[in-house]
Amino acid sequence: MSKVTVVGAGNVGATCANVLITTGIADEVVLIDIKQGLSEGKVMDIMQTANILGVKTRVVGVTNDYTQTEGSDVVVITSGIPRKPGMTREELIGVNAGIVKSVTDQVLAHSPNAVIVCVSNPMDTMTYLIHKTSGLPKNRIIGMGGALDSARFQYFLSIALGANPAEVEGIVIGGHGDTTMIPLTRYAAHRGIPASTLLPAETLAKVAADTMVGGATLTGLLGTSAWYAPGAAAASVVDAVLHDTKRMISCSAYLEGEYGESDICIGVPCILGKNGIEKVVEFELNAEEKELFAKSAAAVRNTNGALTL
Repeated sequence: MSKVTVVGAGNVGATCANVLITTGIADEVVLIDIKQGLSEGKVMDIMQTANILGVKTRVVGVTNDYTQTEGSDVVVITSGIPRKPGMTREELIGVNAGIVKSVTDQVLAHSPNAVIVCVSNPMDTMTYLIHKTSGLPKNRIIGMGGALDSARFQYFLSIALGANPAEVEGIVIGGHGDTTMIPLTRYAAHRGIPASTLLPAETLAKVAADTMVGGATLTGLLGTSAWYAPGAAAASVVDAVLHDTKRMISCSAYLEGEYGESDICIGVPCILGKNGIEKVVEFELNAEEKELFAKSAAAVRNTNGALTL
């Protein structure tokens, strides 16, 4: 029996829970939030699809009762606040760091063997915070961002190629931000055929550019941050861990020399399985890609500098 807790019943957390429940990824899902009634309401709404969709998952929605999360195999943390008018970057990081640390402490008190999936922003920095404060081994802390960025890359690739999105390969490394992520166009492919042989260079460059501003584009259209793809991306990471799939998914991982970087959490291709991050896969980067990755790492470190550890 597998059990997953999703902390935060906002749009992303609730969507993640919905995917876990309606696809049967987990046997039991607990959705928890600090706001009275929010998790309970979201769970009630989701479970009113049970007869329609044939849902078999056991689901619990609770307000701030972490005893209900006991024995979770995986915990997804989506908690945090958006930046408010007049709030500095440092203030936002300070507030969200306090939330993420508190949540991590509470979930680990009841599920000390859980794998943690961090979705909270700034995602690479919050993942790094969990590494520095939780005492967990590095393989059991996964930042979700690269999974989402890669899915967006694959979407834009599929449009440019006129291809089935499920048959397109593309991976994004680097920081989870519109100036720090690096879509690896050189490794993009359609059923093994390099995209560089199927698309003009300028088209492939536009695909990469569209990917990098993918989140901002959606915010402009929706008036708020996206939630369907982020929630599904988090659920895909959970699926890989629970079912030991050994899928290669780009995730924010703690590096110790890989890609020439250490003491940082940043997006890299990872093999995911029952132990969390089982291997960091080192793609062979050319000089330009290495330079971009080093710049991305420097930007992530700059954000990490706002943490009080």
